[in-house]
Amino acid sequence: MHNFQQVIKIKTHCKGLREITGEVQQVVKTSNIVCGICNLFISHTSASLVIQENADLDVQKDMEYFFGKLVPENDIGYTHTMEGPDDMPSHIRSALTSTSEQIPINESTLLLGTWQGIFLWEHRTRGSFRNIVVHISGE
Repeated sequence: MHNFQQVIKIKTHCKGLREITGEVQQVVKTSNIVCGICNLFISHTSASLVIQENADLDVQKDMEYFFGKLVPENDIGYTHTMEGPDDMPSHIRSALTSTSEQIPINESTLLLGTWQGIFLWEHRTRGSFRNIVVHISGE
């Protein structure tokens, strides 16, 4: 069993989903691991990772719309507001989604479904630099 680890640094510009499938697939190729598992972890509390449809941009818009209704900004019940009205909702959205994902690898390729892509979901309005740890194990 071999292990390979690399951190991908992604600059986000605003709230929303940004596909990172290509960046992750490049790390898989670099690892020289043919068959195994790719573990992803985002080391932040106001952004998340999701595997979602990448064929129709309306899916991303609808996901953002739904979460905007589910976890609204400017709710007077939030007490953690020092960093702005989008901060506490960002933490909640991150908790409701995921900070890690696992994808099988075969023939040095991520085994995603036909319409699946890996997305970094930025929950903050202003965006930020985000670090994603890619850890690959296999042969």
